[in-house]
Amino acid sequence: MTAPLFTMACQAYDRMQPLRDGTVRLGGAQLNFLDLPVEETFFRMLKFGEFDIAELSLSSYVMTLGRGAPFVAVPVFPSRAFRHSGIYVRSDSAIKDPSELAGKTVGVPEYQITASVWIRGILAEHHGLDVASVRYRTGGLDEPGREEKVTLDLPPGVQVEPIGAGATLSQLLLDGKLDAVYSARNPGPYNTPGGGGIRRVFTDPAGVEREYHARTGIFPIMHTLVIRREVYEQHRWLAQELVKACAAAKTAGLAGIGETAALRYALPWLWAEVERTRDALGEDWWPYGLAANRTTLETFLRYHHEQGLSPRRYEPEELFAPESLAAVVV
Repeated sequence: MTAPLFTMACQAYDRMQPLRDGTVRLGGAQLNFLDLPVEETFFRMLKFGEFDIAELSLSSYVMTLGRGAPFVAVPVFPSRAFRHSGIYVRSDSAIKDPSELAGKTVGVPEYQITASVWIRGILAEHHGLDVASVRYRTGGLDEPGREEKVTLDLPPGVQVEPIGAGATLSQLLLDGKLDAVYSARNPGPYNTPGGGGIRRVFTDPAGVEREYHARTGIFPIMHTLVIRREVYEQHRWLAQELVKACAAAKTAGLAGIGETAALRYALPWLWAEVERTRDALGEDWWPYGLAANRTTLETFLRYHHEQGLSPRRYEPEELFAPESLAAVVV
């Protein structure tokens, strides 16, 4: 009997590459792995449900739970990132601390994207910048025309408006029409020598992020892995097999990352960063599963609800297929 074939859309991160190249197999199934940019995967999955399995914005996924629940997630997190480094101002801006953004206008690619949820929540909880004290403008970072992928239903007092049809957040920031930009990606001009007239608001963002983790234990989750609901209902075994395959792929993909005899990656001091990361975040610094991520998920779900993006505060267990949260004990 031929094993079923599932199409999975996910960026080919080091922790996912073994699934793409077949080094790790998905138990009981064949896998057609599509290595796509995250924005394309999200757009196609949310708008058309094109894939059987897909990497998806954690925020967008949580928003779908109260809107028909077309997907079900497993506790696999392809993307994580600290986001203090994602707050940008003009190089000549007088703003030195994020609390000074109160009453200002800030650009975000989409109000609901996970990076923006984390940034707003962290700034409100740890830096005294109330979410509603900022005016938000949405649109493409470096290309015009980006729109919210999920319809918003915002609480009173939160101002969110799109920028002009031909405008970009990066240029509006440079033109002084925005006071800051929250973005998961560097604004295009920032990637040029000297930062292109843009700087990060924190002068030592990595240091701030390390201190944040030491204080909270949180390494923010950006994306989760979802199964289209009708596929899940037909193949309930897929959730557990997907978790097992992704865990094996992570182990294989990260093997040798700190090797010193012959550098696996073209970074001369990667070994030192690996040692520093282990010291700060522990041996498994990219954990899957619910238990190791409970505090992170609870914090995100609280921010998501407080910012008016979910109708109630979900519990972490509600996000995931029950089969993916259980394991046999012999």
